[in-house]
Amino acid sequence: MTPTNIIDAGDVLVVGAGLAGLYTALKLSHRPVTLIASAGTRKGSSSFWAQGGIAAAIGSDDSPALHAEDTIKAGDGLVDETIAALLAHDAADRLQDLVDFGVPFNKDQNGDLALGREAAHQRNRIAGVSGDRAGREIMKCLGRLAESSPSINMLSGFSAYELAIEDGRVVGVFTDTGKHPFGVTLIKARAVILACGGSGYLYATTTNPEFSNGAALAMAARAGATIADPEFVQFHPTAIHGMGDPAPLATEALRGEGAKLVNAQGAAFMSAYHADAEMAPRDIVARAVFDEIKKTGSVGLDLRGHIAETLDDRFPTVAAYCKEGGVDPRLSPIPVAPAAHYHMGGIKVDQNGRTSLPGLWACGECASTGAHGANRLASNSLLEALVFGARIAEHIDFTVPVRAASSPQPPKLAPNTTIQQVMPAMQKLRDCMARHVGVVRTREGLEEAFRQLLRLERIASGTPDLSNMVVTSLMITAAAYQREESRGSHFRSDFPQKNAIAERSTLTLDAARAIASKVYAGAYDEDYEAEQYNKEKATDQLTA
Repeated sequence: MTPTNIIDAGDVLVVGAGLAGLYTALKLSHRPVTLIASAGTRKGSSSFWAQGGIAAAIGSDDSPALHAEDTIKAGDGLVDETIAALLAHDAADRLQDLVDFGVPFNKDQNGDLALGREAAHQRNRIAGVSGDRAGREIMKCLGRLAESSPSINMLSGFSAYELAIEDGRVVGVFTDTGKHPFGVTLIKARAVILACGGSGYLYATTTNPEFSNGAALAMAARAGATIADPEFVQFHPTAIHGMGDPAPLATEALRGEGAKLVNAQGAAFMSAYHADAEMAPRDIVARAVFDEIKKTGSVGLDLRGHIAETLDDRFPTVAAYCKEGGVDPRLSPIPVAPAAHYHMGGIKVDQNGRTSLPGLWACGECASTGAHGANRLASNSLLEALVFGARIAEHIDFTVPVRAASSPQPPKLAPNTTIQQVMPAMQKLRDCMARHVGVVRTREGLEEAFRQLLRLERIASGTPDLSNMVVTSLMITAAAYQREESRGSHFRSDFPQKNAIAERSTLTLDAARAIASKVYAGAYDEDYEAEQYNKEKATDQLTA
């Protein structure tokens, strides 16, 4: 597609304005940086909604070695131990960066950082902000700093959908400026950093906003990048059920304070699933909640007693959700269900955040560093974005000489109607992923997911948002189909045991397409699929 506008972003282009993008841009702010975002620096990213905080071994009874040990254990055999050690070692310095930036972390009575505990941590090491408002407070602080920095040029309203490649090197991104037909803008730079979030919105039930739609992974995969561990999608066990899309979250810290999960009969059940009960790893808790909902009809998080009485002060975000949804946690449990929350897989990167494509780095949830393995340890996600954002900034400083400052100006934008126009097809994709590639997976379900994704891919032709959602969904499904075992967040009921040898998965888009094609070799009825496509298209036109 020929761009109608070309913007020279100069030195460094950061795609995404969540924590990973903002922090990396600030670490590079001694040189010209252009940061583009679909929805500004506030609620458009998953970082804004993070409740728990940042894990760092700074307590007197703690150490980076213990933090690394917990990270490795939670990752169920697939964590890169060198990366885990690096993550834990750098945590204190990165936390101090945020303190220096002015983030108002919770303090104890001595004026030190107050440290909470979450599931699968041996020690209290979670630094929170304003009770359960870590994400929004950190984002507010970093957003203000980035917006006021003279060397950071903010371009809002751009939605990147494809990488620009010249002579085998990534030189920028193609963006949709919201016009229809698409007003294509090519934004070029000498170093490109993808920091545009995860893939949770591919699922019908998720805690992620609509911009977490797998675009970064799809862009990189389409350009030929290696993708690592895409089958590992973490489902948070306690999304508040029935309160919107995305689903609000009842933070894990509530269980750390003693909240109990109860089924429809009011019985606590977690001790039957794991010795650590409510503080078991997230994948185990999510499957237990999923199982109890199937058995009894519903699950609730019981805060009755001292937690509910102090909820307004200690967990104001959860308190606000309860009031909005008409739930009084002093009288009854909060209804909860598992929801797609975090993607452990992503664009494969090295210790400096470099992808397999020259000129391209990746940071945050869209990257796969090897730190999370099969199941992310709670509150390691924001930490990973900080640690690798700093390492990317250092590596770019070392390898990309500074060029004269550039101040690109965006074209005038029109209202974006793209999402609304393809919403029926997007909803079919999200329903497919939730039903067939969700908390519990089977061969038959994954094969059905392939069938539906192949059909959606035809519908998606020429539509950037939907096309990228299909590509990332296909990568997740192909890796899940190949992994014939259950490990961490990936559970195959037809292969419930772990393999003796733990192996990370790596995949390219060509390989994923080959897997899908092999599954349907000789079974794909072109006439039938064309007929179904025409029926669905007619239905969508009537209901759009």
